[in-house]
Amino acid sequence: MSTAPHNPVRHGLQLPDYPWDSMAPYMATAAKHPDGMVNLSIGTPVDPTPALIQDALKAASDAPGYPTTHGTPALRQAIVDWFARRRNVPGLDANDVMPTVGSKEMVAWLPLLLGLGAGDVVVRPTVAYPTYDMGAVFAGATSVAADSLDDLDAGTRARVRLIWVNSPGNPNGMVRPIAELAELVAQARGIGAVVASDECYGELGWGRWDPENGGEAVPSVLDPRVSGGSNDGLLALYSLSKQSNVAGYRAAFVAGDSGIMANLVSSRKHAGMIVPFPVQEAMRVALGDDAHVSAQKALYRSRREQLAGALEAFGLSIHHSEAGLYLWCTAGEDTWTTIGRLAALGIVVGSGTFYGEAGHGFIRVSLTGTDERIAAAVARLGANS
Repeated sequence: MSTAPHNPVRHGLQLPDYPWDSMAPYMATAAKHPDGMVNLSIGTPVDPTPALIQDALKAASDAPGYPTTHGTPALRQAIVDWFARRRNVPGLDANDVMPTVGSKEMVAWLPLLLGLGAGDVVVRPTVAYPTYDMGAVFAGATSVAADSLDDLDAGTRARVRLIWVNSPGNPNGMVRPIAELAELVAQARGIGAVVASDECYGELGWGRWDPENGGEAVPSVLDPRVSGGSNDGLLALYSLSKQSNVAGYRAAFVAGDSGIMANLVSSRKHAGMIVPFPVQEAMRVALGDDAHVSAQKALYRSRREQLAGALEAFGLSIHHSEAGLYLWCTAGEDTWTTIGRLAALGIVVGSGTFYGEAGHGFIRVSLTGTDERIAAAVARLGANS
């Protein structure tokens, strides 16, 4: 028998199983439906990438040289202009923005790039995308679920170095209003913690948060009403995946605190984490055009209205869901029971259990189905209400 010591380097980090693997049997059940599966479990855009974005990508495809990590000056100015026009963030310095390879990689690597490690605490929402936890794991820090710093004991609070905000939230679509965000920023500055706000659903507000229907825009952490006019200790992340149907482009960016941004740019230069030039050009064009964003939102608005009524008639209640691409629902029963009942109708939804303890009993229903598939789901739900 070998007595060689265990070598953890050979096996890598011991991470939890990928949660979506547990959906396999429900996917198999749904696939048997005679009219085919309606997969509303993952928020992957299904509508075409707008032609003007495709054209920009093609026009920039002759790119023999290395792209710039910080982003071209034209792209960074487009990001600055977009923040001023769409997010009520005027006067952002073009040096304080940078494109990223999607927003997920920044969520995963930010704790490490900020220098966090053992003993440091990363706070994430109680119902949250799993990658916030994984980012803490990669850095060797501790992840704690809390929606307010007031929920933490004094010892934990003293060790907080990074606070994640996700507004609008995934999966529950919750929007944090200006006063609440401003209070969190003030508390974070009081303990020397960075606030990183994942705002990738910021253009997809509904009801009160739908400017096109008389509502107000979802607030950004960089909004002066939140930040007090200073971006110190603040970062905002945004992705074009949802608003522009470019998930396959991995097109996103981060902006905020001048000192942190300079360090992130330098770190990413060393690591070779660079957005390809053709994608940077596609981003520049996409950020300058609001019409395609409005047109896509209209599709989601219609799908949301249809699905919400059908799900409620089926016996589900919808919680939060004020913004974003999901309906956060519960039937007052075990999550997997609800998933099983829907799978029997050929409808696949996401499990709330994937998003923390507070997600038990809930399901996440995505709006990212084609009009035909959404109509099929509505018909099936209606026939079984």
